[in-house]
Amino acid sequence: MRKTVLAGNWKMYKTQAEALEFLKGFVSHLEDTPDERDVILCVPYTALGSLSKNLHGGRVRLGAQNVHWEDCGAFTGEISAPMLTELGVDYVVVGHSERREYFAETDETVNRRLKAAQAGGLTPILCVGETKAQRDAGETEAHIFSQLENGLVDVDQNKLIIAYEPIWAIGTGDTCEATEANRVIGLIRSKLTNADVPIQYGGSVKPANVDEIMAQPEIDGALVGGASLEPESFARIVNYKA
Repeated sequence: MRKTVLAGNWKMYKTQAEALEFLKGFVSHLEDTPDERDVILCVPYTALGSLSKNLHGGRVRLGAQNVHWEDCGAFTGEISAPMLTELGVDYVVVGHSERREYFAETDETVNRRLKAAQAGGLTPILCVGETKAQRDAGETEAHIFSQLENGLVDVDQNKLIIAYEPIWAIGTGDTCEATEANRVIGLIRSKLTNADVPIQYGGSVKPANVDEIMAQPEIDGALVGGASLEPESFARIVNYKA
C-alpha cells in the first residue's frame, strides 16, 4: 500500500522564531487531516532543534534538507545522519536540483548520501527531474532513468521516497500539467524494484492546483517549496480535496 506524503521544503527561509510562529498557525489546521497522510516539514538546520521540541509526539514529522555520507570527519559545514537523528529528524531531502546545480551534487554523491541516510535511520526523499533544455530535446525519460540507475545503487527501496521535480517548474510558477506529471511518475515507478515507493510531484505546487495534482493515480504526494512557507497555504495543500 503506497503512502501519501506531503512535505514542505523551506529551503533557506525562516529563523527559529519564524519557524515557531509558523507552527502556531499551522498545527491548528490539521485536526481533520486524514491519518493516512504523512505531513513533513523539511527545514533549515538551525530550526531543527526548536521545531523538534515542539513537534514531539505530534502530527507533523521533521525533515532536513541534506545529509553527509560520513558519520563524522573533517567536512566543514556538513551535517551527518547521527547529528540529525539526535534532533528527532526522520526524513531528509537528497539530490534536490538546487544542490545539483549550485553545489556540484552528482549522482554518485547523491547515492552516497542516500545510503548514509538509510544507514543512520533516516528516510531519504530522492529528487529527480529534467531541465527545460532536456525536456525540449526529448531527453526527459533518458535523463531521469539515468538519475535513478546511478542514484539507487544498493539503496533500500523499502525505506525511500522519490520526488519528481521538473526543474523548469521549480519556483517559476510554471507547473507541469498534472497528466504529464502522472505519466512521468508512472515511468519512474516502472523502473523501481518496489512499486510501493511513494512518488511525489514537486514544482510550483500551490492551493490552486493541488487537488488536480493529487487526483492523478500515480502521484502519491507533493514536495512543496514556496507555498509551504505560509501556514494557511501549506495547510490547504495538506488538506487537499480527494
